[in-house]
Formats: sequence, C-alpha cells, structure tokens
Amino acid sequence: MIGPYSKPNSFFMEQALKQAEKALAHDEVPIGAVVVDPNGVIVARGYNQVEKKRCQTAHAEMIALQKACKKLGDWRLNGYWVYVTLEPCSMCMNFMKLSRIAGVVYGADSPLFGYHLDKDAGHRVYNKDAVQIIGGVCSEKAVGLLKHFFKNKRKKGESG
Repeated sequence: MIGPYSKPNSFFMEQALKQAEKALAHDEVPIGAVVVDPNGVIVARGYNQVEKKRCQTAHAEMIALQKACKKLGDWRLNGYWVYVTLEPCSMCMNFMKLSRIAGVVYGADSPLFGYHLDKDAGHRVYNKDAVQIIGGVCSEKAVGLLKHFFKNKRKKGESG
C-alpha cells in the first residue's frame, strides 16, 4: 500500500472514477476527483464540468477542492490528499499546492496537458514543492473511460 491511509489508493481512486462516470453521463470529458482528509474520510467530490460551466477552471479537482474548502471553512488543506483520474494540468497542480495539500494520486498520465510537461522552474509556486505525487493508480479504468469518450466524439464528428 502506497499513500497515507489504511485503505488502498485504489479504494479512493474508485470513488474518483465514479465521479468521472458522472462527467461522462453529462457529455463532459470523464475526469473525476475526491478530496480525502488526514483520517481517510472523503470530504468532497467533483467531476469535470468545463462544457456545462463554459469555463476551463471547472476541472474535476478544482471543483472538489472548492467544495472541500467551503465545507471546512478554510482554504488550507494541510494533510489532505486529492485523488483524480487524470494527471493534473499545471493550473490544477498549482491550485493544489496553494491549497497546501499533502499529496495527489492520479490514474492516467496526460501526455498533452499533464503538469509534468512544465519543467520550467519559473512555474513553481513555492521554492519547496512538498506535494507528494503518486501516478498510475487504476490507470486502465481511467484510460478506458477517456478512450470511450473521445471515440464517441470522433464518431459524432465533435471535438472534446
């Protein structure tokens, strides 16, 4: 078991995958996220709503983090972890860092928009990047949802 909880990371990722399925049902790119407190309790959930809200900030992890902050009445999420089905983009990763989370676990790699593409030190939010990152958890399921979504979009002649 990797990560801070007594439950395996796959347990929490399965919850994020359920959120991704909600996004898929709403014809959104199927990405889901959950925020887990230091005791291993899910405090917030979110799924991609970029098309619905017509704004690129409506990523699953952004929505889940905003819900967690509202529920807790604090923007500081010290000791919390985010589980998200796709590797976060730079916007989301920096938002998580600013939220002071302890770590992020993601499913599928994002070769187009993943945070790992930004190697420029000028993009660092803090001098010390203390966020732990674990990738590849339940990646087959996450990739499967994404492939299904984009295959259907191509069939319809739409872009995703």
